Amino acid sequence: MPPAAPLKVLFATPECAPLVKTGGLGDVSAALPPALRTLGVDVRVLLPGYRAVLAEIGETKELGRASILGHDVRLLESTLPSGVPLVVLDCPALYDRDGGPYQAPDDTDWEDNALRFGVLSRAAALFGTARSPMEWRPDVLHCNDWPTALTPVYLAFEAGVRAATLFTIHNLAFQGIFDRGQVHPLALPAVALGLEGLEFYRRCSFLKGGLVYADAINAVSPTYAREITGEALGFGLDGVLRKRRDRLFGVLNGIDAATWNPATDTRIPRNYDAQSLDAKGENTLALRKRMGLLPRQDVPLLGMVSRLTHQKGIDILAEAADALMALPAQVAVVGTGDRELVEMLRAAEARHPGNFSVVIGFHEDLAHLLEAGADMFLMPSRFEPCGMNQMYSQRFGTPPIANATGGLVDTVFDETRVVMTPAALAEPHPAPTGFLMSDATSDALLEAAGRAVAAWRDRDRWRALQRNGMARDFGWTKAAGEYIEIYRRIVTPGTDPLSPKK
Repeated sequence: MPPAAPLKVLFATPECAPLVKTGGLGDVSAALPPALRTLGVDVRVLLPGYRAVLAEIGETKELGRASILGHDVRLLESTLPSGVPLVVLDCPALYDRDGGPYQAPDDTDWEDNALRFGVLSRAAALFGTARSPMEWRPDVLHCNDWPTALTPVYLAFEAGVRAATLFTIHNLAFQGIFDRGQVHPLALPAVALGLEGLEFYRRCSFLKGGLVYADAINAVSPTYAREITGEALGFGLDGVLRKRRDRLFGVLNGIDAATWNPATDTRIPRNYDAQSLDAKGENTLALRKRMGLLPRQDVPLLGMVSRLTHQKGIDILAEAADALMALPAQVAVVGTGDRELVEMLRAAEARHPGNFSVVIGFHEDLAHLLEAGADMFLMPSRFEPCGMNQMYSQRFGTPPIANATGGLVDTVFDETRVVMTPAALAEPHPAPTGFLMSDATSDALLEAAGRAVAAWRDRDRWRALQRNGMARDFGWTKAAGEYIEIYRRIVTPGTDPLSPKK
């Protein structure tokens, strides 16, 4: 028999590093497609033609043209730095503007976001039908977060053969909620706008539409997939997710292990590996100098790179600041976000000059230096769909102190076994790699940090903990294989428990 044809997957996303990125989705969009390609999947990435994207991709080839919801668009073919083919949706009226993918330069949402991402979703759906202007036809449309969530909705009402759809939830808190008037121009069937469709408290949720109409759904960690079916982290959609539980999967994200490798990272002053951890101290000295901290070697340095938001537990850190200083310890924070939380951190910095330092903004070089230079990495998040910094930090021999939620509890092993999830127990030998908080509170942060500082003072114990984390494999190969298994199930009619109509 001839070999089976490779699966063809169109990966539709609103962001993809290094062309455009606001968070973890950009990293996933850059790393997962090449991992799929390595395993034999014919994958292409679909991305809006933002001004920043068009400026970076250079020479392109026109694949075709189409009229999408009254807007003329060109399909431009290029290639991502990873070698994965890129299809850019060029529509200057919607995407060629200053600012980010979702917001204007003044940090306000674009008023036409419903239309901008409605067009992206409609285009992706069109490419999954026989009416596509492209010769290449995907078997699967892999959609990501609310900006592409209408793709399964449009496809559900297409006649004839269509691509199967997988919808990935990177963060359920961001739902793409709009007034009905904003959704009216998107030409969705009336039935799709009802209670069993997009309707969400008299408005319309793009994300809910994706959850209702996708052939399969996945969240970016096994624990988060379970958490979002409960009221606490379901953000009003837990009932929908419980109803579709048989089509809900949890696939843990990976990381770019080549970029986040202390042995080869060109962004840090001194490279090191698990056998040369003493060299890590040079990065700690450089980080203290960069952050304006006292050059102390008698206390550990706790670091954080994060969006400064309530979700990330920044207020928890601020409330615990005085007690952390008393352990004793130093703290370095890098990030940008809510003004009120920034002021709380600044107040802690003012109370503890030389021991608590904050840099507002995001700097890629400083993020790498902090991962390499900190002794421990802080992630007191109230919820965390997956998280990547806790994996970066383990790879850099910087044990994380993290709340036991979402992907954090799936990837950080605590020797006290505060929480052991099925994903953690599935590891052959789950040696300790960090410290888990039992709850998202300042008391729990202090308890975990206290255990971490005690371990840091025992050199042999600390070296073992560092090496345990550095030995972990956080690459994308395992996740890519799990995605392929889901793809195969949804493109094969009659496969239990998934049997989409073709």
